[in-house]
Amino acid sequence: MSRISGVSIPLVGFLLINAMSVNGLVEQGMYQSSNNQQNLDSNSATGATGSFPFLMPMVSPKTPDLYLCTPIKVDPTTTYYIVGFNPNATMNTAHHMLLYGCGEPGTTKTTWNCGEMARASEEEMASPCGPHSHSQIIYAWARDAKKLNLPEGVGFKVGKDSPTKYLVLQVHYAHIDRFKDGSTDDSGVFLDYTETPRKKLAGTLLLGTDGMIPPMKTEHLETACEINENKVLHPFAYRVHTHGLGKVVSGYRVRSDSEGTQEWLQLGKRDPLTPQMFYNVSSHEPILSGDQIAVRCTMESTRHRVTKVGPTNEDEMCNFYLMYYVDHGETLDMKFCFSQGAPYYHWSNPDTGLHNIPHIEASTL
Repeated sequence: MSRISGVSIPLVGFLLINAMSVNGLVEQGMYQSSNNQQNLDSNSATGATGSFPFLMPMVSPKTPDLYLCTPIKVDPTTTYYIVGFNPNATMNTAHHMLLYGCGEPGTTKTTWNCGEMARASEEEMASPCGPHSHSQIIYAWARDAKKLNLPEGVGFKVGKDSPTKYLVLQVHYAHIDRFKDGSTDDSGVFLDYTETPRKKLAGTLLLGTDGMIPPMKTEHLETACEINENKVLHPFAYRVHTHGLGKVVSGYRVRSDSEGTQEWLQLGKRDPLTPQMFYNVSSHEPILSGDQIAVRCTMESTRHRVTKVGPTNEDEMCNFYLMYYVDHGETLDMKFCFSQGAPYYHWSNPDTGLHNIPHIEASTL
């Protein structure tokens, strides 16, 4: 992989970090050439594995709630399988990080503003992935989450035989006090990878909502989507994300029996203000075509104003990431599942097709 436009350098080699500026948002850091050659460990069970440091190129954010992206191009002649994620970040610096798999990056720049706040500041911005290219979220991190290793034989496929030709790292810098003296940051993630083919391909489905939370009220933000592709999903990990008003986030597999009665099987339930890492799912039961995945975020507002879903720390979010693998073929074409959220969308709406909805306690037990 390489940051050099038009050139693809294999993962096994050196990482060159170019610090580029984003006008008015990031001051240019010092150019660095990493002398940390990738360490390849021979493992008789899984083949050669390496670790690739995908880090921000010593940036110095100057705008609060800045979302900053940086890309790497995957060697197009080789297929790689990402098998682990080791974060290099702390919640004192980074509010959260996302790793995108893209057909093309949002721009050709080394770093760019990839968040909503650019609209307010009239700065140039672009999405993490190109407007018409393949786009999926592979990994997410927040609140000092620890390393994630995928199950044996499971990997995210990138490169030659994958629509993911670029990886894009997005870091949300909510607060910038620590950068006022010119300090720089290299938050990111070390990617564990192998060229040894994985029989089980990993995917991540992101479920979330739009919507708003009324003042001094408890509100449920909910979403649900049907799996309509002829694939068998084996869930193995989940992650939740809200901002400060989140109390509990829960996800379910919903399946109708022969009489039409819906069974709600819990996939995961978590207090979103604990470390926002990927946790083992509550049930490894497979998810089949015709099943629905349903998510609820319980929000409790002590504010005297409406709180909308949005990108900043003053807004809220309701996200549930479900990691799964497939034994055969490719992962889901569906990468995202979003609803309008409250007050427009609720599970109980007649047009959702959901019934037998369980009583969900607003605690994580």
